[in-house]
Amino acid sequence: MHDMQNEEDKRGIEIQEVGVTGVVLPFRIKDKTSGTQHTVGMFDVGVSLNADLKGTHMSRFVQYLSSIDEPLSLKLLSMTILPDIKRKLEANSGYIKVRFPYFVKVLAPVSGKYSYLKLSVEFEARDEEVFLTVTTPVTTLCPCSKEISEYGAHNQRSHIMIKIQSDGWVWVEELMDIAEKSSSCPIYPLLKRPDEKHVTEQAYDNPKFVEDVVREAKLLLARHPQITYYRVEAINHESIHAHDAYAIVEGRKYNE
Repeated sequence: MHDMQNEEDKRGIEIQEVGVTGVVLPFRIKDKTSGTQHTVGMFDVGVSLNADLKGTHMSRFVQYLSSIDEPLSLKLLSMTILPDIKRKLEANSGYIKVRFPYFVKVLAPVSGKYSYLKLSVEFEARDEEVFLTVTTPVTTLCPCSKEISEYGAHNQRSHIMIKIQSDGWVWVEELMDIAEKSSSCPIYPLLKRPDEKHVTEQAYDNPKFVEDVVREAKLLLARHPQITYYRVEAINHESIHAHDAYAIVEGRKYNE
């Protein structure tokens, strides 16, 4: 059959990115505690297109992604998958991104009952750069509310998104731990009454503004030996306001 995408284009315009988005596929991911876990991800993948080419081969993206049969990692994404796609499509540059839920087994602080906390994770490879992003739900309690109120203080569900580059392996759980240590209290999917008392009092004793959250996370990330770049975004989904509060901080460590 005639392949129009292989025809020459005479307009002389290079396309920086062309590909597919929203490709949903199952795969496996390395798990710190149990080895691997199964999940489902949404892939975006694309490449550059030379000015003399009419189009790229969209089906080859999906065909290649569907053939992945080993646990997905940033190294596999950047060192094998993306270079293969660029080579097959004769592209000078490319990118691939996958967003997926990742489940961590957590124990309630008093009863010890276990449940699974869902994190949102993103792998991204763009030519020579790779990024890991982990979004962790946490609890924050307002210091101002605690200071001015005679009875209690308002708290809220918050999300801390940590995006990093590193020169070594960094577990998803490590970024989850940093996020939780920067908050007023972790979130647990399963709480018995003694657990609920514990987390309520822990948050009350550890109030944090959204500004406190990102500053605390920055201090912890800056001390991590493998992390070379970090960006922290915290969002407080306010419980007594009709808006949310957010803060962002980023930094890069340079080899001396």
